[in-house]
Amino acid sequence: MNAAPHPSPALPSRRSLLGGLLAGAALAATPAALATPAHASARRAPTATRPLLLGTYTSAEGGGTGIGTATYDTATGTITPGPVITGVENPSYLALHPSGATVYAVAEQDAGAVTAVALAPDGTYEVLGTRPTGGSGPTHLSVHPTGRWLLSANYTSGSVAVHPIAQDGSLGERTDLVTHSSPPPGPGQNGPHAHQIVTAPDGGHVLAVDLGTDTVYTYRLDESAGTLTEVSRAALAPGSGPRHLTFHPGGRSAYLACELDNTTVVCAYDPESGTLTPGPGQSTGSGTGYPAQLVVTGDGSYAYLANRGPNGLTRYAVEDGGAALRLLDTVPAGGDWPRQLALSPDSSLLFAANQRSSTVTAFRIGSDGALTPAGEPLPAPVAVCVLPLP
Repeated sequence: MNAAPHPSPALPSRRSLLGGLLAGAALAATPAALATPAHASARRAPTATRPLLLGTYTSAEGGGTGIGTATYDTATGTITPGPVITGVENPSYLALHPSGATVYAVAEQDAGAVTAVALAPDGTYEVLGTRPTGGSGPTHLSVHPTGRWLLSANYTSGSVAVHPIAQDGSLGERTDLVTHSSPPPGPGQNGPHAHQIVTAPDGGHVLAVDLGTDTVYTYRLDESAGTLTEVSRAALAPGSGPRHLTFHPGGRSAYLACELDNTTVVCAYDPESGTLTPGPGQSTGSGTGYPAQLVVTGDGSYAYLANRGPNGLTRYAVEDGGAALRLLDTVPAGGDWPRQLALSPDSSLLFAANQRSSTVTAFRIGSDGALTPAGEPLPAPVAVCVLPLP
């Protein structure tokens, strides 16, 4: 295998993002349900433009200057750049509050932090403040379905944090910080590296994916105190480097992108206990690569994997009610080093943030799940995150 994809000299140079937000009343709209039919012809609404938020490293050479904004045409997938939300440092990952009125960004740097930004219906914004995560190099964050807690994962220090969310969307002081002190680091790793933290569809469990320990930790969140209690952990193959977990809409299956051994892992999930049971690693459709992330269509019919080594997007058919993935094909991502994927709210379009080419590419999703390039790539400085808004 080539050198590890997570060199860690200066954090901003390890990961890179992009920039651009949108002006328009759509920014504060309440998110719609994702369970939309998978047939593109049936779900494609009349032509309209919708907003995208874009992430970058503000401290990286050639990086952005804040959270970028853009709009996309819902019929053609054409992306048009917009202004930048300034005053936000190294926003390498973004998450939207369930109300649609606030977006949160990690500050991926040595002194890790999370920032809240209020989005007004008239397209204006207000940076509500930043809170330290208690760790370094945060790479992922998510909002608990209640809208009351922000969860973040510190990659470099291998820890996960919880912050309370006030009624106006601002963040309070951290209520918990848990470091992954065991098991020992996997082959070639120097410690834990928490890469993602997400709430399961049942709402009762929080799962943290750690690339350094080859483990997925399941926690129960105390929704009064904002503290995490570990209830189980799932061991992945030594040296597999689990990076990103994506749940099937049915809530009983999940899919892991394993960065270091170039595999996709189908996992069974028990909502009652929070237990995740990984299956064997399976092909990504490429002999070499660094899988980044999977996304699943709203109706649970297809899954897509971003694979940075071959700069490809792998399409899987989801079978057996979510319990199996069948490899269908791979297509070029249209850019270099596809770091993150996102689906439009109706699952008619797929977006890829391509870090090394500093572009965002869009694809139409056919009734058979096939991907067709849509529009021209959007130039975006060190694009590593794209967030379509409802």
